[in-house]
Amino acid sequence: MAELLALCRVEKLLPDAGTVGVTAIDKQPVGAPLRVRPYGLFGDVQADRKHHGGPTKALYAYADEDARYWAAELDREITPGLFGENLRTAGLDVSGAEIGERWRIGHELVVEVTCPRMPCATFQRWMGEPQWVKRFTAAGRPGAYLRIVHSGTIGAGDRIEVLSRPGHGVSIASWFTDADADQAEALEVAARAGSVALVPEMLEVMAKVAQRDASIGIR
Repeated sequence: MAELLALCRVEKLLPDAGTVGVTAIDKQPVGAPLRVRPYGLFGDVQADRKHHGGPTKALYAYADEDARYWAAELDREITPGLFGENLRTAGLDVSGAEIGERWRIGHELVVEVTCPRMPCATFQRWMGEPQWVKRFTAAGRPGAYLRIVHSGTIGAGDRIEVLSRPGHGVSIASWFTDADADQAEALEVAARAGSVALVPEMLEVMAKVAQRDASIGIR
């Protein structure tokens, strides 16, 4: 059974060398259940909503199975929230989820998988690992951003149920590691059929893929 191992929100804003000046990446587990609304967890903060927040990235989920992979690779504990995630899950292939897949968490909350997490310089500085962005990208375990379909209250130990999959076959991991014209076409077909609603972040990358392929003569 898939479950929510930990629910994490910002502990405190920290100074950061990036353009925003602060970062909310320091997420820590909370003991009590929290209400989730379209912009995320009650009491949480998204310092840079342009890249890591807003309704299309209301929550960030990361699988404990992938965290254990990194614990072995880095020889350090990857505690819940260390990657800036709000949800640490178990028994759920988060990076293998299809774009547009829907989950129920607890009794009320319904979320939809929107796009992969793209590692940034803030993440690099926070982790303090050599070539961290490059290594995180190469591993193909990005975790998933989620939008809120139906608000609800959730807490550690809640069951996670996969409610639906669009069936286009494009997963968070496959798009993150190898976004190409074939996957973009599968997403476009699914969108036209009404089985997935693509968020602006996905449409932006799809346009770049089309432009890239056109420049090198791929049709």
